[in-house]
Amino acid sequence: NLDDSIVAVDKASEDVFMGEPDVSFFGCDGEDDKTSADYCFDSYSHFGIHEEMLKDVVRTKTYQNVIYRNKFLFQNKVVLDVGAGTGILSLFCAKAGAAHVYAVECSHMADMAKQIVETNGLPDVVTVLKGKIEEIELPVAKVDIIISEWMGYFLLFENMLNTVLYARDKWLVIDDEVVLPDEASLYLTAIEDADYKDDKIEFWNNVYGFDMSCIKKQAMMEPFVDTVDQKQIVTNCHLLKTMDISKMVPGDASFTASFKLIAERDDYIHAFVAYFDVSFTKCHKLMGFSTGPRSRATHWKQTVLYLEDVLTICEGETIIGSMTVAPNKKNPRDVDIMVKYSLSGRRCVVSRVQFYKMR
Repeated sequence: NLDDSIVAVDKASEDVFMGEPDVSFFGCDGEDDKTSADYCFDSYSHFGIHEEMLKDVVRTKTYQNVIYRNKFLFQNKVVLDVGAGTGILSLFCAKAGAAHVYAVECSHMADMAKQIVETNGLPDVVTVLKGKIEEIELPVAKVDIIISEWMGYFLLFENMLNTVLYARDKWLVIDDEVVLPDEASLYLTAIEDADYKDDKIEFWNNVYGFDMSCIKKQAMMEPFVDTVDQKQIVTNCHLLKTMDISKMVPGDASFTASFKLIAERDDYIHAFVAYFDVSFTKCHKLMGFSTGPRSRATHWKQTVLYLEDVLTICEGETIIGSMTVAPNKKNPRDVDIMVKYSLSGRRCVVSRVQFYKMR
């Protein structure tokens, strides 16, 4: 009867939890057991990250279109896929007629990628190599094409750009070399964002009746990755930096760029917003995508940098300033940002320097 079943289940549960733990249930006896500490060094083993990226239609479909609509670039060519993940870009390249594709992935996802290649009948065309680009040896001296989805939040946070540049310098042919994508541009604009700033920053002024405003300064230094409504945009968008991936050197990812943001209406400004575009210029027709607030949403969203001041700006008035971006010295995958800005308007005069840390 039902009551007896419940008792039996309860007794079984008691045996499991009151006696010796069944270690096989937790997978402790196998090499697949990984703690969060392990994942700190292998975060790209998480399937959720790859699911999010694959389901990002703007990202994945653009790469697919670039490859399938420009087969002339890939036919009978040797391709290196840097940071291959599940191997999706390698599979696209194989289907486009590549002679061979070397898919390099340093996380445990490489093991899955090997299975995926086998399952899809492409082991003769795609070779998955597990390891860091800087440490592996390719079975060939040179490759014709390097393809990678190396971009991070704010373009440069936790990115693989230096790895792509290392691979380019070591393995890419000198003549007719192809790096995909080959251009990346970082932009800045300014937004009205009173409600969200209140929720994320001013929140610390009164937390269940207690003053925790000392946290505000730290909170202000952390850029927020979020989706911005295009209706919030108050100024023009200013191009900060364009990087030519086929020619740049690693140091070019550190830069200072001036900006000039002109108000398109009377409003308040609570934050700067950064986003990036990528371009594939070697295609028949220029192809690429934008992560900006006026474009279809991507998993990169936008990067919001809140200002200490609320700026009251009138149409036609200008915020002038500069942004300095550099990898963090202790952890180069993190990004340090300094923004200098000033407004000399009819209702607001301000000049300030703010520091941000993407961690």
